[in-house]
Formats: sequence, C-alpha cells, structure tokens
Amino acid sequence: MKRLIFIALISLSTGANVLAQSLTNISINTIKPVAPIQSTMWGVFFEDINFAADGGIYAELVKNRSFEFLDPWMGWDIKLKSDRDVSFTIINRGTGNPRFARIKINNDTSGFSLINEGFRGMGIKSGENYSFSILAALQTDQPQKIRVELMDSLTSISSAEITIDKKGWSKYNVSLKAGSTVQKAQLKISFLQKAITDIDMVSVFPENTWKKRPGGLRNDLVQLLADMKPGFVRFPGGCIVEGRDLNNRYQWKKTVGDINDRELIINRWNTEFAHRSTPDYFQSFGLGFYEYFLLSEDLGAEPLPIINCGMACQFNTSELVTLDQLDPYIQDALDLIEFANGTINTKWGKLRADMGHPAPFNLKMLGVGNEQWGPQYMERYEAFAKVLKVKYPDIKLVSSVGPFAGGDLFNYLNPLLRDMNADLLDEHYYMSPDFFQRNAKRYDNYDRSSSKIFAGEYAAHVRDTEGQGRSIWMAALSEAAFMTGLERNAEVVTMCSYAPLFAHVDAWQWAPNLIWFDNLRSYGTASYQVQKLFSLNKGTEVLSATYKGAPIAGEDSLYVSAVRDQNTKELIVKIVNTSSAIKQSQLSFSGKVKGSYKALVAWMEGDLKATNSLNQSQVLSPKTKEINFKPGSTFIEFPPHSVSVIKVKI
Repeated sequence: MKRLIFIALISLSTGANVLAQSLTNISINTIKPVAPIQSTMWGVFFEDINFAADGGIYAELVKNRSFEFLDPWMGWDIKLKSDRDVSFTIINRGTGNPRFARIKINNDTSGFSLINEGFRGMGIKSGENYSFSILAALQTDQPQKIRVELMDSLTSISSAEITIDKKGWSKYNVSLKAGSTVQKAQLKISFLQKAITDIDMVSVFPENTWKKRPGGLRNDLVQLLADMKPGFVRFPGGCIVEGRDLNNRYQWKKTVGDINDRELIINRWNTEFAHRSTPDYFQSFGLGFYEYFLLSEDLGAEPLPIINCGMACQFNTSELVTLDQLDPYIQDALDLIEFANGTINTKWGKLRADMGHPAPFNLKMLGVGNEQWGPQYMERYEAFAKVLKVKYPDIKLVSSVGPFAGGDLFNYLNPLLRDMNADLLDEHYYMSPDFFQRNAKRYDNYDRSSSKIFAGEYAAHVRDTEGQGRSIWMAALSEAAFMTGLERNAEVVTMCSYAPLFAHVDAWQWAPNLIWFDNLRSYGTASYQVQKLFSLNKGTEVLSATYKGAPIAGEDSLYVSAVRDQNTKELIVKIVNTSSAIKQSQLSFSGKVKGSYKALVAWMEGDLKATNSLNQSQVLSPKTKEINFKPGSTFIEFPPHSVSVIKVKI
C-alpha cells in the first residue's frame, strides 16, 4: 500500500480548540512542477559570534594557549611559593605566532604552577580521554619534569607527568583519562625541577572529536549540523568578514597552513556590545578555511565562503581601501578559489594537498563582501566581478544588497545589481514575528528571469525577552510561515540560512540563535527544529499548492507549500497554522494519486512562549500516531500554532 506520513511538528495550544473550516480544500498540482529546488535550498550560516569557534565548535579547551591575547597572561593563573625562586616572562620573536613563555625555576622545591581557566571553564566527561600537548624547549642542560592535571577546583581528576629533555622546540603529548564529570574544570601545569623552559601552544582536546580527528571539532555540535543535512555552509560570516576596521578583517590566508603559525587576532565581537562585553574573545583560527572546507565536505554541503571586498564594517569605522589599492583583495579571492579547487601543481592547491586533502573541494560559489552598501560597494563589487568572471566564469558570486531587505540602501543596490545580472543577491532580515507572517508572499511577484535570491540571514526577534528566552515557539512558528513562501518561490529563492548559528550560554553577545550549548551539553532551539524539518523535506521540485486558485499565505491563518521529491518518489506538503484554533482541510492531489493511506501524525502542544533548554532539550519535539487518510475526501486537522508536513509515496 502507498504510504502517507503526516508530521505535525510542535503544535503549541494557547486557546480553546475551536473548530474552523473556512479553508476547506488545499489543491496540490502534481502534474506540472513549478520549478526545480536547488540542493542548496536550506543551509547554515556560521559566524564566530557567541563563542561559536574558540570555546565552541573548535574543541580546544585551553584559552590563550599561545599567550597571544592583548594581555598575554589572560586566562592563566600563576601559583608559586616564593617569587625569589621563579621568574616567568613573555618573549616576542616577531613571527606569525610570536609570543612564548619562559619559565625559570631556580629551586627544585619552588612549587610553581600555571592554571588555565578554559573558556568559561573546561567541560570534562568521566571516563573519556583528553589529549594534552605542549611545545617546549630547554634553555639549560637540566631537563624539566612537569605534572599535568585536570582539576575540579582543588581536586585532581586526572594527572600525568612529562619530561622535557630537548633544547630545540619539540612537541610533547600525553593522554589524560578523566575520573569524573566536571562542568567547569581547569588545567594545572606544575614545574617540578630546576631548569629554564620555554613553552608555547599549550593544548587540551577531547579525543572524542568529530570523526576522531586530533585537534578537531566538538562532536555534539557538529552532529546537530549533520542531523539537519544542510545544503551549504556559509563561512566565516557575517560581520567577522568585514572587521571593525580593515586590520581586524578576516584574512583567510592567515587561517591555513601549520596550526602553530596561525596569527591570532581580537574578535570583532569582543567589545561590540557594552552590555555583553567579552574582553577575552579572540580568534585563534584553529578553525580556519581548511577545516571549514573539510567540515562542509563531511556534511555533504556546498561551501559558500565570503571574502572581504576592501571595506570594513560600515556600522563601525566605514574604513575602505581606494580602488587603485584593491588588487590584493581581489587576488585573495582568486587565491582562495585556487586553494579550494586548484591542482596540486598550483601554489595554493599544493598547500591544500600538504594539509592532507589532495583532491579539490569543488567550490562553486563565493561571496563578495557581507552587508556593504552604497556606491562604494557597487564600485568594488564590479571590480571583483570583472576579474572573477573572466578567470572563473562558473563560480557564482553572492553580492550584498545592504543590511536590510528594504529601505533606501536596499533600493539603491537592488536595481543596479539586477541590471548587471548579478548571480545571487544576499537579503537579510532580523524582524518581528509579525513581519515574517505578513511577508510570506514577498517573492511571489519577483522577476523569474532576474538575479536569484539568497536569504542569507534571517530570524524572528521577540524584543521583550533575553538570551535563550528569545528562541520561543512564536518566533519559530512565524519563521516557518515565511519559509513556506521561500520554498514556494524556489524558482527565485535558491538558498536560505537562519542566523546566527551557535551561542555559548555563558558567553553570548547576540540572540536568538539556532543552537545553544554549555561546556558539556547542547540543544537545538524551536527554530532549529523548524529549519531541520524543512531541510530534511526539501524535495526536488516545487508544486503548486492553492485554495480557489491562489497561493495560501495567511488565508485563514494557514501557510502552505508543496514539493515533490523525485529521489524518494514522495509528495511533501507543509502546512503552518498560526492561529489558536484547530483548522481542518482536505488535501486534493491532481493526477494519479488515489486510494486510501495510513498517516503518521506527530504533534506537540504547549505555549507560544515555550522553549527548549539545556535541561529540557526536547520540549519542542514531535509525538506521533497513525490515522487513515484519503486525498480529497478526508478532512485533516491542523492543531493550533503548528507546523505540519504531509508525505505521500507516489
């Protein structure tokens, strides 16, 4: 028997279950598809905000591991019995990773220790192994023995000893097995013998990283992304691309090659918001462009790197380079494409191969600038496009239309970019839930033959809440309503991504976010559940879904989109009910979709202000049951405040 699956994911009831039958029939045209759906339709946006990289998905547990913060001892606590027996200094050698610490111990009983606090502590799990490593070099003939400990306050939960016995820089490693689970552990390094020792790149990684890669990514956070099956990964942002000034911009060449030589910079979100200041927020670039391309490949997602176009953030300094000084920025773009796609006989392709990936990453898209606006951006985009389209005509370029999807800045750039046949226009909207419901028809009348749309950053903002409290169901429900309009217009809208992606509960600057985490746990918000629902059911072709011949985008509080998946041979219909009443409707399929079906119903009831959390990560998750269903004859109920998916094998 053909099988139909009905998923009403997360319905949140706040009022009486009043039966309403105004919209009595949803007609799905299965004969004539409207347009193909790109594999990139639903993706993810990564920016190093809210401790998303260091302290987040990059699994390093040691903060300021190479003493490169503005205060080289930030994150470190120094313990000693007598300052007469010990001296400790920071030496700057002037390279990409210039600083290291010199520890001089004059007495075997001096009792000198360094303690690192981690990123709001270190998350340690009982029974798991952690890899400690350090670069060290002796300045004396006497060896130095160090004791390495993971600490729960004053209690050691794992320890080991290492003997440093070489005068040249060498890497020393030891594995530590945790004896207990600690949310905010610390690393303690004790120097036990009389010697002069230089140290650098002090590191602790869980051995259970994503795909077990040494020095890799945090497993649970990557798994949440993998579960979404994103079509693309945008990286590195976001305003990180621009920097507060050009010196602080993201420069991809400084994020590849030997991890020990990557040049740390201050994160532009360090002091951006006075009420959420994070003076210890820096970028080590342990998660650099190579790791980003590798992650995209792991996820089966297309990489979408964004590159600086010679303009710093216009909300900050508005610094820019003159057009006659733009060539190095354009060359960076050309070299990035070569790093991703070049053969091993090219300069940058060889570096990629030397890092462990001889095969190309098959880069197909590149963003020029982030949220730039005005004639200065237009001049620079044209300069980039002129060169890139000649050298790499198959690479699609993503262009900015400003920070807002409307208003003077948008209205200036939008027609100019369309006149030059720009590939993809990057529209951003951080708006109220009401905006998303009212604008579900935004793209219904866009020119189908003009530039395509990348809905690059969007999230419904509930203004009277803070932090994790902003990720409520009302926001996700409104986003879902808007997303049916994005999907319905897949002929125009070819890429979409919620933003931002990650946030540490103790170190965030911006909310709402898709995924929240602490040092040990993580969870997907209500918006994550919606994004995942759409991504896992994106289909391959858009179908027409109408009521009395018109698209359904707010009629009787319902929002509808329909697709067909040629790979799984399924019809997929998404229905969002934003009202507090139960809605009923028949689904009619044109063509040869006849007979009776078993339907699997999954639903959730609660409150519009309900959220998931670290302690209750599955509050907004589906329950299921089976029902009998016959297209065109059976009324299906859509619960109050619900997102639903109907899938039928054909």
